Amino acid sequence: MSRIGKMVIQVPATVTVSISPDNDVVVKGPKGQLEFRFNERMKIVQDGTELSVARPNNEMFMKKIHGTTRALLANMIKGVTEGFKKELEIRGVGYRAAVQGNTVVLSMGYSHPVELPIPEHVKVEVTKNTAVRIEGIDKQVVGEFAAKIRSVRKPEPYLGKGIRYVDEYVPRKAGKTAK
Repeated sequence: MSRIGKMVIQVPATVTVSISPDNDVVVKGPKGQLEFRFNERMKIVQDGTELSVARPNNEMFMKKIHGTTRALLANMIKGVTEGFKKELEIRGVGYRAAVQGNTVVLSMGYSHPVELPIPEHVKVEVTKNTAVRIEGIDKQVVGEFAAKIRSVRKPEPYLGKGIRYVDEYVPRKAGKTAK
């Protein structure tokens, strides 16, 4: 049995979960609404304030998606109650970010500024021109957008310049002079 898949999910009182017969799950909470279609063969059971996921058989595919289904459900519930956030920091002389309308504009030492459109239901804040905070209710969308911003200029190992997550460790290398 999957250790994660067999864990029960507690549903807060402020969240409503509706499950259709073909496993379309709609989660509504104080921060918004999320919907996702899970595999039809997985059994998602709501018992009062608890959600549980059971697999119909022990096929390899069912074993693989059992824990994933439970984790996605738990993330949906956490997203509509608390939300998710990622924080990035920009290091380097002249490197900065700004929000203009519905786009994030990054000046990262290229010959042109890089403009990235902000996805729906995602809030982006830029403080001090070098700190970027991304917040939203969908964990996947928040993580993908943070990774997209980071990929514009990944941190390099010699000077540490670039865009990194706040808690990220970048291993440093000695330059040519350390011979």
